[in-house]
Amino acid sequence: MNKIELLAPAQNYDCAISAINCGADAVYIGANAYGARQNAKNKIEDIEKIVKYAHLFNVKVYVTLNTILTDDELSECKKIIQELYKIKVDAIIIQDFGILELSTEHELPPIVLHMSTQCDIRTLEKVRFFEELGVKRVILARELPLNAIEKIHKNTNIELEHFVAGALCVCYSGQCYLSEYIGQRSANRGECAQSCRKKYSLVDSKGKFIAKNKYLLSLKDNNLSKHLDKLIKAGISSFKIEGRLKDEDYVKNNVLYYHNLLKNYQRTSFGRIIADFEPDIEKTFNRGFCDDYLFNKKDEIYNFLTPKSTGKYLGEVVSSSFDSFVLKTKEKISSQDGLCFVLNNELSGCLVNKAEVVKSGVKIYPNKKINLKTGEKVYRNIDIEFNKKLKNKISRKLDVCFAVYEDKIVLRDEFNNKVEYKIQETENANNIEKMKENYKKSLSKTNDTVFFVKEIAFKSEYYAFLPVSKINEIRTVLINELIEKILSKYRVKQQKPVGISKYPMDSGDYRLNCHNKKAKEFYELCECKVLENSLESTKSYNNKILMQTKHCLRRAFLGCKNQDELFLLDEKNVKYPLKFDCKNCEMQICSPN
Repeated sequence: MNKIELLAPAQNYDCAISAINCGADAVYIGANAYGARQNAKNKIEDIEKIVKYAHLFNVKVYVTLNTILTDDELSECKKIIQELYKIKVDAIIIQDFGILELSTEHELPPIVLHMSTQCDIRTLEKVRFFEELGVKRVILARELPLNAIEKIHKNTNIELEHFVAGALCVCYSGQCYLSEYIGQRSANRGECAQSCRKKYSLVDSKGKFIAKNKYLLSLKDNNLSKHLDKLIKAGISSFKIEGRLKDEDYVKNNVLYYHNLLKNYQRTSFGRIIADFEPDIEKTFNRGFCDDYLFNKKDEIYNFLTPKSTGKYLGEVVSSSFDSFVLKTKEKISSQDGLCFVLNNELSGCLVNKAEVVKSGVKIYPNKKINLKTGEKVYRNIDIEFNKKLKNKISRKLDVCFAVYEDKIVLRDEFNNKVEYKIQETENANNIEKMKENYKKSLSKTNDTVFFVKEIAFKSEYYAFLPVSKINEIRTVLINELIEKILSKYRVKQQKPVGISKYPMDSGDYRLNCHNKKAKEFYELCECKVLENSLESTKSYNNKILMQTKHCLRRAFLGCKNQDELFLLDEKNVKYPLKFDCKNCEMQICSPN
């Protein structure tokens, strides 16, 4: 069985370091441009610092360059790729086929290529295509059921990456044009305005409202934590947590949670994780959880009430008065916790001014007047005490041993990397035991480093007399030298120039996302005729499918047998025709006529 990789998101340097310290085997992060999260940019210098820290633990660093690019941007992107290769980034995650064309023309350094989920990778034929090109990894569509993943794995040898946690896009990734249509903010260009998290109404051909002013396209969050073993057996080797726009607390909590679940599997990185809090993914941002796509259960994957975090379920209201309510729960509730609940068919919330334990549960005094009914379900989306624990220092350490001789001190790690310091002083210590004690105290002071001193061994009968300051100096020298030695032995994998293979389709329209000349050349080399350039370049919105999704509003409200013509109505009264492919259990949102 292949080693397993836990892949964590990083908005910035701090998030990346926290992810590594919490047990990530790899992190993915945006560069200074061309990532699918425009608001998560990072300087090359910061990425280089992350790379050096990560590689000490054999943690990989992947950089997202997964937007579609203009001709000019493709030239700039090539320069960024060259810089990323120089700083030893392990791979880049790409969508634009123009980058593949550059690789065939030997214009890229041999940096490993991963194909983004933005490439709409949901068929065996698509995966085989990328494998035949020679790329190292594909990131599968979130919508794939387990049996489809198994089929892909059995018929290919390429690395398979899959999302296991975080936000779910309602549309197949790379195929969403709703944000582009509404406000010219393209998801494929890293500018998604999250149009799916807005309010809509569902109406029939006669104008009758079936659902009014609901978050009809807002899905719950992905949580496959109970199915990791199934996914491993199905062939997934990289488990990805979504969230490059999420904060450091989210990263810490989610990464440590999944790290603990994967502890008993062989992992691609190493190091001792030192954390003093118990992770709980329900206590950081979530809209409720689902695992529906993996099993095609057709359960409620949506949350029509809110696109905001609901947090963790606490319990039900057992009584209420004008200034307080009693909640049946065993959870400790603190002042300034944030609670949420449904009022007038809409998610609402409050802060806790005071909470006290009573016979029937916890009596809560909210910061505003609320008329909660008995039986109302209450959730907590701000847990003050838990958030404080998340601020505690978390570290990752490599086990090392010191060996002290009469004429040298040796530092060795668990992989037999070794450095030594020759002692020049010739005067022996008169009090051997006192000298050994000084060595122990000074050499063990590595808390502010990546090393955990497992042992200090004494290998001689006599030891040179050294002042404590000198021992400290030697310790620092050896630590720095060992770090350099570990990094010098790290080897980044190389990518051969990609080849050419037959694309799964003979031709394609705007949904090929062909945005530059090089991309068009590559499609045509792969025997796929580009009938239409990207929607972002043509701005030709008539008669277009703006979104294709496994989330079906007909099924949710009317049942699969209903054949009424339906429309999605936005807050500006723009009406979008809906089409249904019941054979494949899909819904299409089309551009208005």
